[in-house]
Amino acid sequence: MVNQKLTATEIGFTHEDFAALLDKYDYHFSPGDVVPGTVFSIEPRGALIDIGAKTAAYIPIQEMSINRVDAPEEVLQSNETREFFILTDENEDGQLTLSIRRIEYMRAWERVRQLQAEDATVRSGVFATNRGGALVRIEGLRGFIPGSHISTRKPKEELVGEDLPLKFLEVDEERNRLVLSHRRALVERKMNRLEVGEVVIGTVRGIKPYGAFIDIGGVSGLLHISEISHEHIDTPHSVFNVNDEVKVMIIDLDAERGRISLSTKQLEPEPGDMIKNRDLVYDKAEEMAAKYREQMLAKQQGLTVVAEVAEADVLAEEDIPSAMEEAEIPVAMEEAEIPAAAMEEAEIPAAAMEEAEIPVAMEEAEIPAAAMEEAEIPVAAMEEAEIPVAAMEEAEIPAAVEEEIPSAVE
Repeated sequence: MVNQKLTATEIGFTHEDFAALLDKYDYHFSPGDVVPGTVFSIEPRGALIDIGAKTAAYIPIQEMSINRVDAPEEVLQSNETREFFILTDENEDGQLTLSIRRIEYMRAWERVRQLQAEDATVRSGVFATNRGGALVRIEGLRGFIPGSHISTRKPKEELVGEDLPLKFLEVDEERNRLVLSHRRALVERKMNRLEVGEVVIGTVRGIKPYGAFIDIGGVSGLLHISEISHEHIDTPHSVFNVNDEVKVMIIDLDAERGRISLSTKQLEPEPGDMIKNRDLVYDKAEEMAAKYREQMLAKQQGLTVVAEVAEADVLAEEDIPSAMEEAEIPVAMEEAEIPAAAMEEAEIPAAAMEEAEIPVAMEEAEIPAAAMEEAEIPVAAMEEAEIPVAAMEEAEIPAAVEEEIPSAVE
């Protein structure tokens, strides 16, 4: 029978080797990592999660969701596998703390940033109010609506439980700030049915030193003090009272900032009528608004014409090539060959000819015609003939001139 009691030396593998092998294949986890894990034990206020570490990791109930959780079973089930965020490093027992809430936060902020980039309108119910405004939840994140951006006649306290359309004003994950606007969402919706130059009827809801706030169909527009009349006004209180019904013209729609700018000055038949005879202004409102729209249209068309002319000038400058670049040189000029004699004369300056003291006969022909006839030397022979150095010395042609005067044989 084979002896089964083998020593460590015979096996060649000790307990220390086994522990080292486990360390070698053990995962190294760090806070901030997102790892898969399997739920194997649910406890009253948390759960134990197997993520492949030596010791089971733990997730407390408050880290199970971005929303309120009363029992772990609302979020986790036994043997369920999902992603977990490593919240803290190992404690004295070698146990890691996990979080699902942190993963949901990261994904919620990413989604909110995307909605803001798309300038999307979202809806959310108000769950609380305070002195500054109202509180809502967007993608599980807590958002704030400043009181100045709540556009409703209801008291803030009565808004709890009401579902509101909202636009994003500020999304700052680092500062944990999510600010929204109810007014801007309503203004955008209203703006889809409003036009610049349109006359609307509104009610004065508030008066400030700089102007009056006019309610037009559930949204607020500003009638700035400078747009009340052509005449100087010390304060809007001298013209309007709260709850006055007024006719105003829309002069600007700023959807991005959620603002509507209004004017009664542009509706005055004569400067100062808004102070002297308000009823006349209201009677002539549509007529004056039509003139205003015509002026705006003419101005826009004038700007368009100016822009088109400027663009045409730029295009014309680009299309007209330089005379030097586009001028076509006749082929005859490009390919015309200049006679060698002319080239020789062109290359020898008159001053050089005078200094060289070359006889006229030598300038025109270095060898007299009579000599050519008597010597009866063929032209071909003359082309190949070399002029002796002595002859060159007798001609007393300076070296500089020698370089400039082309050889006759050439």
